Amino acid sequence: MRKGEQTKLLIIQKSAELFNQKGYVGTTMQDIIDATGLTKGGVYRGFSNKDEIAMAAFQYAGEVLWEHFTAAMEGKQTATEKILAIGQVYSDTVHNPPMKGGCPFLNTAVESDHAYPVMRDQAVEAYVQMLSFIQSLLAEGIAAGEFQEDLEVESVASFIFSSVEGGIMASRLTRDNRHVAYAIDNIERLLLTYRRRET
Repeated sequence: MRKGEQTKLLIIQKSAELFNQKGYVGTTMQDIIDATGLTKGGVYRGFSNKDEIAMAAFQYAGEVLWEHFTAAMEGKQTATEKILAIGQVYSDTVHNPPMKGGCPFLNTAVESDHAYPVMRDQAVEAYVQMLSFIQSLLAEGIAAGEFQEDLEVESVASFIFSSVEGGIMASRLTRDNRHVAYAIDNIERLLLTYRRRET
C-alpha cells in the first residue's frame, strides 16, 4: 500500500471511531486532524470535506462489522445457529462492542434521521443489506427443512434485526448487557416455534 493510500486509510479508521463515539455533528475536522496526527493539508489531500470522510468511514465501519459477523458464523451449520451468532457479536456491547461507541448502524440511523441527513441513504442501504442477509439465512433454513415453509421471511427478519438493535440501544443506555441477552433469547424462542415438525 502506497503512503497516500495508508494516510487515507488512517483518516478513515480514526474518523470511523470518532463518528461512532461523538456523532457526525459532534465531530469536527479539528477532531479528525488531532486523532490522526496529520496536518490540515494532509487530511484535505485525501478528502475535500467532512461529508466525504463520513461516507468512507461508515462504509469502513460496515466492513468491520461484517468481519465480526463472518467470524462469528464460522463453523455454524444451521440457519438458527448463524442468526444467533450474529446477535452474539453484541453480547458484551457495554464493555466490548465490535467497534468503539457501539453499533455504527444504530448510531448512524438515529443521527441521520434528523441531525445529519447526508448519511441517511447510506444508513438505509446498510439496513437493506443486513435485512436481506437475514432473510437469506431464513430462506436457507426453509430450503434445508429446518423451518416450516409458512415462515414469513421478511417479517421475521425485520423482527430479528429490530430486536437486536433495540437490545443494543437498551444495553448501552443502561450499561447492562442483559437487554441484548433478552433479545437473543427471545429470537431463539421465536425460531424454535418455526422449526419443522417431523411427520
